[in-house]
Amino acid sequence: MVTGDLADVVDVEKIIAAAVPADILILNASAQKYGSLEEFTPDDFDAHFEVNVKHSLRLIQAFLPSMQAKHFGRVIALGSVNQWKQSPRLVVYSATKSALSNVMQNCARKYACDNITFNTIAPGVMATDRNREALSDPSTVEKLMTVIPAKRFGTPEDCAGLALLLASEAGAYITGTDIPVAGGMQL
Repeated sequence: MVTGDLADVVDVEKIIAAAVPADILILNASAQKYGSLEEFTPDDFDAHFEVNVKHSLRLIQAFLPSMQAKHFGRVIALGSVNQWKQSPRLVVYSATKSALSNVMQNCARKYACDNITFNTIAPGVMATDRNREALSDPSTVEKLMTVIPAKRFGTPEDCAGLALLLASEAGAYITGTDIPVAGGMQL
């Protein structure tokens, strides 16, 4: 497994150099800043799109020739429930995740004949370190629970089984999907 910071173009190229010709590419990039539309600067916008879309696209471009040569590949992107249920405090983030989902669906159509699948997992509210501060506020937790039918926050393990399926031969005929793992929050 190779990891890196997609906010750093040098790291992106290091990932490519170290990982190509891997058969499975997990795009888990996520620049996310809370704020209203009025609070976002052009630099914020550029940073979000660079990490969440541009560098993910660069990785797909780098991994694709090897996958095509092997006639096998799995590309899995981590999107967000905000692709469907936009939040006024995540305007740019939601737009980037929607854009990445669109890239994945376009690639799924084009490369299915090469036995390369492209799927998106769209998590809802996850109890992770990244969300620890937001979820420490009881009023935020109460508000979120009103929009999550499962009445709990997700965990990384809730996404892991789906990722394993999509990366395996058992998921070979699944492509172009955008699957929420959100306890029903997307409804």
